[in-house]
Amino acid sequence: ERDRAERVKQDIPVLVILGNPPYNGYAGMAVDEERELSTAYRKTKLVRRPEGQGLNDLYVRFFRMAERRITEKTGQGVVCFISNYSWLDGLSFTGMREKYLEAFDAIRIDSLNGDKYRTGKVTPEGEPDPSIFSTPSDPVGIQVGTAISTLVRKANHQPAEKIEFRALWGQAKREELTQTAESEPDALYGKVSPILLLGLPLSPIAASEDWHDWPSLPELLPVSFPGVKSGRDPFVIDIKTEELKERIGHYFDSSLSHEEIGRLYPLAMRNPREYDAREVRNDLLAQGGPTKSGFISYAYRPFDDRMLYWEPRAKLVDRPRTNYRPHVFSGNSWIVTPHKQRRDWSPPSLTTLLADINYMDGSASYIPQYLRDEGLGIEGDELQRRPNLSAAAQHYLESIGMNVEDLFHHVLAVLHDPGYREANAGALRMEWPRIPIPGWPAAAGDEVGAAEELEKSAARGRELAALLDSDTDVAGVTAGSLRPEIGVIAVPSTTDGGNMAGDDFEVTAGWGHFGSGQAVMPGQGRVVERPYTSVEREAMGGAISVLGDKTYDIHLNDRAYWSNVPASVWGYKLGGYQVLKKWLSYRESKVLGRPLKPDEVGHFMNTARRISAILGLVGK
Repeated sequence: ERDRAERVKQDIPVLVILGNPPYNGYAGMAVDEERELSTAYRKTKLVRRPEGQGLNDLYVRFFRMAERRITEKTGQGVVCFISNYSWLDGLSFTGMREKYLEAFDAIRIDSLNGDKYRTGKVTPEGEPDPSIFSTPSDPVGIQVGTAISTLVRKANHQPAEKIEFRALWGQAKREELTQTAESEPDALYGKVSPILLLGLPLSPIAASEDWHDWPSLPELLPVSFPGVKSGRDPFVIDIKTEELKERIGHYFDSSLSHEEIGRLYPLAMRNPREYDAREVRNDLLAQGGPTKSGFISYAYRPFDDRMLYWEPRAKLVDRPRTNYRPHVFSGNSWIVTPHKQRRDWSPPSLTTLLADINYMDGSASYIPQYLRDEGLGIEGDELQRRPNLSAAAQHYLESIGMNVEDLFHHVLAVLHDPGYREANAGALRMEWPRIPIPGWPAAAGDEVGAAEELEKSAARGRELAALLDSDTDVAGVTAGSLRPEIGVIAVPSTTDGGNMAGDDFEVTAGWGHFGSGQAVMPGQGRVVERPYTSVEREAMGGAISVLGDKTYDIHLNDRAYWSNVPASVWGYKLGGYQVLKKWLSYRESKVLGRPLKPDEVGHFMNTARRISAILGLVGK
């Protein structure tokens, strides 16, 4: 029986292979024969080399077995799999896509979407978009998006030049598949021409025609740094400065044994991989501490600055980035953006502080205006600094009489422009942003026009920079006489109309709680939707068209709340985080350990107002 089965598997021509291969992104490194299955996709001819670990996913091995059987053994046939859809455009799968475009005559994709990470399981219209594998008992289904891939190899083989593609969304996608099963393909599918420079994606990729003519961000501002990774956030980072100093003081107190420190602060004495907590503490005790300069202001999340005990010695801070901190100095600003984002592309943030690698979801990179330079450079603030510019960018700016700060703020303005983001949404998921520059690489006779255009954009970028920096007061938004549409946003209020006092500052609405390892998990909180009042509507005027037709009251507790947080302000995201909700999750009283202070209530109010102003600025 085994021999007969083996003859079927090895000798009988197989024309159709279909199924739902298992997918597990954490399957581990394939070994021996299984490793050989993905090796074919690690090699490329013309397309960029694969990046990341996606080829280790189990479903890739099944694709390779099916592709090999149809194209190399039978010579013709069909492969039809429903699988994780990340291979359609992910940069781990460039070699896989290149091989399939050569090996198959036709490729047809039915994208079923339903992805938690990329789209949040909502349609482009904001409706629910569950997985195709949802059930009555599990209406959301699996987390990853899926697609049906149909790969056809003909006897007289001609490599595929274009892809047939359609996207199905919403709760009726299964019925739509069934109803259109016998329909003519031309009526259902659009054509996709895979772009070599973007890794031959098999799904439609939004990118401007000039995308590859524009310089990439590193081709303009070449030096960037990854953020600090503490490995022990709850121990070395805190909202409460005095508690952090007390903890670190105990840690450096040689009269306290390792066991006592472990009882007081379990996280400080745990031994994760390649970390010996006792050895690290012994080493630091021998060197002495804590150092006063180690307690620094720290950008932890967007609009959420804290205190960090920065310790470059030993490994108390897992990755302190000693090459990064010297460039954090007064007068320097940093664009914050990940190289590639895990979810929908987010505009960058800005900081002037040392900052966390998880400031943005997906590992943040920090790109400075200036670099500290102990050699020749521009003297200022009692240090030597030089602009973080490539030679090409330096030459361009000199030719039009502009400087690094103009370029830096132009970049910030471009990356916040909704039109730019929409036109290049696909390309932005694939690689570093590319920046349209007036007159690049040389203005060639129109230096004045290029300078004026760049200056206008940079002025908008400077407005954005001030709004993104919590430490910079903005006239009309957080300081001075407030603009009418701003002054009615996120007003601290109580249910009886009185001022907040006493227990009103306790955040008990369920915004956050501790999970495993002291990680803070978000909660639902209390959000009350309501129409604008007549006073709010009159004050906000035309701003309502940008900020949304509905507004919310965001509750600290049963009595106190911030009144009138418009829908788009409440939903505003930076780097994958819903800014205001993320901030609140860390301030739940059971997490923070105390009520909010009046200035923290004001910080939430001002952050909502900053976001309102940002949305108004980029919406012009």
